Amino acid sequence: MAKKDDKKQANGNGNDAASPLPLFYKKPAPLDAKAHADLSLKKNFGFGFTEGVNAIPVNLIEMPQVCHFYPIAFSPDGNATPVAILGLRDNENLFLRGAKEWEPDAYIPAYIRRYPFIFSEMPNSDQLTLCIDMDDEVVGKKGDQPFFDKDGKPTELSKNALEFCKSYHAAAQQTVEFSKALVKSGLLVDREAQVNVSGGKRINFSGFKIVDEKKLAALPDKEILEWHKKGWLPFIYAHLFSGAQWQRLTKLLNDRLAKEAA
Repeated sequence: MAKKDDKKQANGNGNDAASPLPLFYKKPAPLDAKAHADLSLKKNFGFGFTEGVNAIPVNLIEMPQVCHFYPIAFSPDGNATPVAILGLRDNENLFLRGAKEWEPDAYIPAYIRRYPFIFSEMPNSDQLTLCIDMDDEVVGKKGDQPFFDKDGKPTELSKNALEFCKSYHAAAQQTVEFSKALVKSGLLVDREAQVNVSGGKRINFSGFKIVDEKKLAALPDKEILEWHKKGWLPFIYAHLFSGAQWQRLTKLLNDRLAKEAA
């Protein structure tokens, strides 16, 4: 994420340069019964992989849960990807406590819970393949959570991961349709959040879009009815309600600043 003066921009990555790999994933590879026969998922590897990330993609169907813990915004590009804001400063996730733990009782977005598994589209094919991030912090040899049993069959761990990735992929496709409709509607506007923190300082957090309530109220009845029939209106309101969570982020940042000053 680029830093310009005191302004912070919302994105899903803590890096300045765009990465060809999905956020968090370093070495994703298709799970293979022969190549990965002795590999296992390490226990309690935690959430350290989310360090340095201040926004994470969220799916449409989880927005009613996300809105109780995180501000929901939309990426400023043409995709209008919904994201949960995790931090107010560059490369900082305020919901990560210590090296591995998540803020207690806070909903954890599905994108994070899916890791280290992910679907990958195979070249010249519509087929989706279950992959695992071959990170030494996450994957090890001959552990208690193998990906395959002694007969080379997927374990319950791998089966559950496959089903979760299937559900995630389906929800992501629905989210893309919703985001395209939002862009077409013209409801999204650029917004900047000004947050006062301890010491009399102010953080200007920019680089995101929100739904303009006045534009929403002015939508033609025909378009509102269409959104109602598609079941999208509750998700728009979840986004609007999530604005209250900027206060939660401010408190978390002030708590962290106090610890840094101690």
